[in-house]
Amino acid sequence: MAKQHIVALDYIRGLSMLGVLGIHTGAYSLTNPAANPHLFVLLEIVSRFSVPIFFFVSSFGLFISQPLQKEFHYLDFMRRRFNAVFLPYIAWSLLYMLHYTWISGDAGIWDKPHFYEFLFFGLASYQLYFLVILIWFYALMPLWRMLARFLINNPLSGLVLLIVQIAFNYYSSYILKPGYDNYYLNLAVQHRMSYLILHYVFIFMLGAVCAELYPQFTAILKRKKTWVTVFFTATLTGMIGFYYYLLYGEHYSLEATVNTIHQLSPIGILYTIGATLFWFTVFSRDLPGWVANCFARLGEYSYLIYLVHPLVMYYVFFYMEQASLIFTANITIAFYAATLALSTGLAITVKKIGSLIPLLGLALSGTFPKQNTLKQKV
Repeated sequence: MAKQHIVALDYIRGLSMLGVLGIHTGAYSLTNPAANPHLFVLLEIVSRFSVPIFFFVSSFGLFISQPLQKEFHYLDFMRRRFNAVFLPYIAWSLLYMLHYTWISGDAGIWDKPHFYEFLFFGLASYQLYFLVILIWFYALMPLWRMLARFLINNPLSGLVLLIVQIAFNYYSSYILKPGYDNYYLNLAVQHRMSYLILHYVFIFMLGAVCAELYPQFTAILKRKKTWVTVFFTATLTGMIGFYYYLLYGEHYSLEATVNTIHQLSPIGILYTIGATLFWFTVFSRDLPGWVANCFARLGEYSYLIYLVHPLVMYYVFFYMEQASLIFTANITIAFYAATLALSTGLAITVKKIGSLIPLLGLALSGTFPKQNTLKQKV
């Protein structure tokens, strides 16, 4: 079982990448004060499972390839993770910082302590925080292996972990605020969403337990597929219903709604679980050939698309400004499609260049030529 390839994980990566692009497209659409609220709910609310489900996929892949009954070599594990994630994180952080300095003329980010803060908190570009959190998960892998054993042997403890996760995320999202006298404590609180793994422990451990109990997990999904669908539908309805209530009942702005209803909110956590189980169930079935190929290709390049798409969005938006285009519904959809197409093309180009220059390929994608990037990422 340790070496088996789970295609559902590849497809989920592809779907989640579409969701990440949707979230960031929604953010750009707010430049139009009259942005379409119904398209916005699709881009920003329905897609909210996209980032945390990546932690599920990563954990699932790690525990499938290195199950608890297999001897764990921490130093060897960290060496591989260093190549797969840490090197690309540093490389892309420096590239985004160089790009920022080039377009703005501001070299202050290279001064201490700003330079260290940018790297520690993943501030070079808004998507890089995911890699910072992932690196922390990797560094603490022995702890997660011990916790996985405990959860498997004590099933009810999983419910306790979920309750604690909801409570912690609620406190962090809605109550905890920066404003301390100590500079470093204030900085740590201000950027807590960019590095604090405690926000995603439950979904990461869910991936670990499901991987360890993979035959039982798939059997339960098959047997309970109706209930999985009901749970997914109920939580999705809760997300959308809460969005429209805040928008029309409480007269929140679009930005305020998405700052209230997100993946760390109580309903957001439940929705993430529902979406994870639902899409794993869907993608574990036989899919039409063109659908499977589409999601497989998206999954194959998802890592690089994730890394390059903010750069693509910046220049697509720059063109729109020059052309005086406003984010109407049609333009927003076109922006999304252009970002997807150009980011995929750029990801393919980066991978081809990496095949010609191995060290560059290692730095930008975490792999040497002829290695499957996806299998390394999980």
